[in-house]
Amino acid sequence: MSQRKVALSCDICGKRNYITKVQDTHSKRLEIKKYCKNCNKSTIHKETF
Repeated sequence: MSQRKVALSCDICGKRNYITKVQDTHSKRLEIKKYCKNCNKSTIHKETF
């Protein structure tokens, strides 16, 4: 199985804060609650391309 790198961007401010690996068979966009240093709180981060 191969993996690809994706960037995670904050849902509130839109900044790309994290890079992670996901499987190629992953069909939905990844959503994770992570800390955003620009918003200074934990927010939902979505996968961007």
